[in-house]
Amino acid sequence: MKKLSVLFAAVMMVVSVGMAKAQKIATLDVMGVLNAMPEKKKADADIKTFLDTKQAEIKKKADAGQVKLKQYTEEAPKKTADENKAREAELQKIQEEIAQMQDKAQKDLQAKQDVAFAPIEKKLNDAVEKVAKTSGYDYIMDANSAAFVYKAGPDATAAVKKELGIQ
Repeated sequence: MKKLSVLFAAVMMVVSVGMAKAQKIATLDVMGVLNAMPEKKKADADIKTFLDTKQAEIKKKADAGQVKLKQYTEEAPKKTADENKAREAELQKIQEEIAQMQDKAQKDLQAKQDVAFAPIEKKLNDAVEKVAKTSGYDYIMDANSAAFVYKAGPDATAAVKKELGIQ
């Protein structure tokens, strides 16, 4: 029985030593790296241009609708009930068109963002993976994460930026 307990103790020591092996963890300022990437800056500018164009189209349609609404409101007392009903239907159609334009713009924007940011995300992930492997990190975590209570380990931001060729 004594041999069994000694064997058990020895096994537990080996297991605990194996489990106590320190994990090598680093942090990375993901947003800092992304915002320093020229590809991200260009994608942001392209998306802003796209969004500004769509917003201008929607505003133009809405302004035209406002002009008609004002005109129809002023002329309503002089028109017949049938004419006013037709004008009301026309204004309702304009509102629906504006709502459809907004929905389409939102979907188009999301699709454009997905297409623009996918290669940037892949490039960043590839660089992070390469830095992790060459530096022997088991984990690289986002330094801006609210999950961190204390951070004192190595910071991989500079190495990832170097890998991407940015300052």
